[in-house]
Amino acid sequence: MLKKHGQLFLTIAIFFDSIVISFSWLAAFYIHFKTSWGPPPRHAIPGIEIYLLALIPVWIVFMSSIRVCGLYQPQRGKPLSGKIFNITKVTAISVLVLAAITFFYREESFSRFVAVYFFCLVIILMVVSHLLIHIVLKKIRSLGFNVRHVLIAGTGDLAQSVAEKIFLHSEYGFNIIGFLTAHPEEINSELRGIRVIGALNEISAAIHKYGIDKLFIALPLNAHNEMEAVLDSLGEETVDIYVVPDLLKFMNLQSGVEDLDGLPIVNLSESPLQGWNIVVKRFSDIIFSFIFIIVSSPFLILLAIIIKFESEGSIIYRQERVGFDGNIFKMFKFRTMQVGAEDETGPIWASKEDNRRTRLGAFLRKTSIDELPQLFNVLMGDMSLVGPRPERKVFVEEFKKSIPKYMLRLKMKAGLTGWAQVNGWRGNTSLDKRIEFDLYYIKHWSLLLDLKIIFMTFWKGFVNPHAY
Repeated sequence: MLKKHGQLFLTIAIFFDSIVISFSWLAAFYIHFKTSWGPPPRHAIPGIEIYLLALIPVWIVFMSSIRVCGLYQPQRGKPLSGKIFNITKVTAISVLVLAAITFFYREESFSRFVAVYFFCLVIILMVVSHLLIHIVLKKIRSLGFNVRHVLIAGTGDLAQSVAEKIFLHSEYGFNIIGFLTAHPEEINSELRGIRVIGALNEISAAIHKYGIDKLFIALPLNAHNEMEAVLDSLGEETVDIYVVPDLLKFMNLQSGVEDLDGLPIVNLSESPLQGWNIVVKRFSDIIFSFIFIIVSSPFLILLAIIIKFESEGSIIYRQERVGFDGNIFKMFKFRTMQVGAEDETGPIWASKEDNRRTRLGAFLRKTSIDELPQLFNVLMGDMSLVGPRPERKVFVEEFKKSIPKYMLRLKMKAGLTGWAQVNGWRGNTSLDKRIEFDLYYIKHWSLLLDLKIIFMTFWKGFVNPHAY
């Protein structure tokens, strides 16, 4: 239901943004080639046909950037500067991508001044159009048009979460009249600024009294009798009825409701890497790991020679780690310990004054340079450039019993660097915080977030006081 309202709002936003993009592109052409503003064209004035044809890739790139940057996500409670910043970010990314495309397209030469005019126009007009849409919708609803009156059956955490989500989506035009409760002592109290207007057994009377259009039933799992009584009392009502399952405490990652040939299924835990997301992430891993290997190969070779001459043993240390979906793989590292370092101690984490390290090894571990051979793990597909750091099986078996949601980390391919690492949670730091940051990354994964983490790694991810 919310999805249908969201689709309507999304269609309106896309329609007006498409008009703005098209107008800005053609206006930029007209300003540069048909007016005396700015420097005159250095070459013959091209026909407008080629710029009309170019509108297709321009629109596609813009819509893709809008999706990546989340421009159509709810902005309730956020300052106008955030909206302007997002529009500027979308425009900057789109213009850079288009500039890269035209670099390889040699059939026609597109004016850089047109790009500058277009950049300025589209930012100004998109900000104006988004503000106008917001103001018009708000005015229409203030006059009582296109407003749906909502009643929420329940007062617990689930019911309050429903109210919070409705507040976030003000564009849907839902007006929450109040809550209904199973506890008479709560009547006339307020929850999140919304009044508890009656008891559950008064639901039919409340629907008629307040002209309710939509009813959300948000009762806890153990309220079987109340749920049955409420549904039985609604047999003669015409309101839209929606049952919200009490599964919040079980839902993780990309949870949601799916459809299996008409049968609704609640998905509690699934990796966001499905469909094209898998292809995009794998393709970026191959490209970036290959580039990093080529660029760093002289340095890697030099380190290999030094390690070989400094101490006996192999140059590369291969260690079993647990990866995506619990699969075991051999992770590569430059050897930083003496041969047989764990013969007496067994599997343990390195400590600050660990005497098992070689002289070069201490430096390599402190700077995380010993991890660079994992670029080959990335290229081979065992790992990703960005993701939760992989652990040894013995530690996974220990942590999964003591740390809630630990195994959800395995819903994403292990990474050479990660969101937890660039935020300082590595080495001898809080495992709970590390898991928290890993799960945040998995839930909010995007190619843009991957690029951000890669760039942050260069100045925050290598050297760390907790890296031993």
